[in-house]
Amino acid sequence: MNNARLFIWIATVALVAIFFVIVLYKNVKRKATKKAIQPYLFIFPVMLVLIVMYGYPLVDSIVMSFQNYKLSQPNNVHFNDFENFIKLFQDSDMPMILGNSLRYVILSVLFQFLLGLILALALRRNFRGRNVYQSFVFLPWAFSAFVVGLMFRWAFNGEYGVVNDMLLNFGIISDRIAWLGNPDYTLYLVIFAMVWVGVPFFAIMILASLQSIPREIDESANLDGIGPFSRFFFITLPFIKPTIIMTILLRTIWVFNSFDFIVIITGGGPANSSQTLPSYMYTRAFSSYDFGLASALGVFLILILSLYALFFLKVTNYNKAGDF
Repeated sequence: MNNARLFIWIATVALVAIFFVIVLYKNVKRKATKKAIQPYLFIFPVMLVLIVMYGYPLVDSIVMSFQNYKLSQPNNVHFNDFENFIKLFQDSDMPMILGNSLRYVILSVLFQFLLGLILALALRRNFRGRNVYQSFVFLPWAFSAFVVGLMFRWAFNGEYGVVNDMLLNFGIISDRIAWLGNPDYTLYLVIFAMVWVGVPFFAIMILASLQSIPREIDESANLDGIGPFSRFFFITLPFIKPTIIMTILLRTIWVFNSFDFIVIITGGGPANSSQTLPSYMYTRAFSSYDFGLASALGVFLILILSLYALFFLKVTNYNKAGDF
């Protein structure tokens, strides 16, 4: 298996090198100047780093998805065709995990976008203390996922969490709630944490786009007697549409790939009730040590996100939306 991996590494580097040689040859033959070579000389170090850090692991993961690769059986590594993928779709928890993934992504991105849009529209106006308020609002984006995860895990602890104490003091509940032990709550707690962290991202990006709109347009709209709602939907929204499309696309991919909050806050439990596809992949890799099945999940994730990106850009007509 070590020889196979060495072959994969050499083949990956060779294919990229051949691609660069072909492109370089065509450009030099056509232009016959040093300027034709310079862009590729600048790109080559970056491409080399990408190959080392991402290219080989990606190819190796695809190969591993077709292998019986378990760390608990180091002497029994062999190709097993599509057995990992068959095992993946025969998993009784997979329908629940797929449903969790969809809810996690849709609700997280939806509330992040709506709250971020409202926040950006509010911060666009000048008011006293705007800069101070803006710094506090954007603070969650500065925290690491590990810190935020621990904060929510302790806050919603059923025995000594601050949330239960507050609800008891206000008389909203009569007994402590096991937030992290109830399957009806766990996934939504993670969504709450993800929304809290992700709102500043949308607010920053949309606010930057709003500030690029010429003031003359708003002034002309006011002189023409256009109302605030019509001005927003027919003037403001078309201007910020490219930013909205790209931020939603990027944030959806990031949220879908994230598993840190789930691992830290709930650990995927109870009984996998808060697992999503990435967190389940992490669990199978580092709890069950089944790297073959985890790699099959990774390939499945790549396929889903690639299809989503193509579909989203096609539906939103991003190429006709203007400059980002």
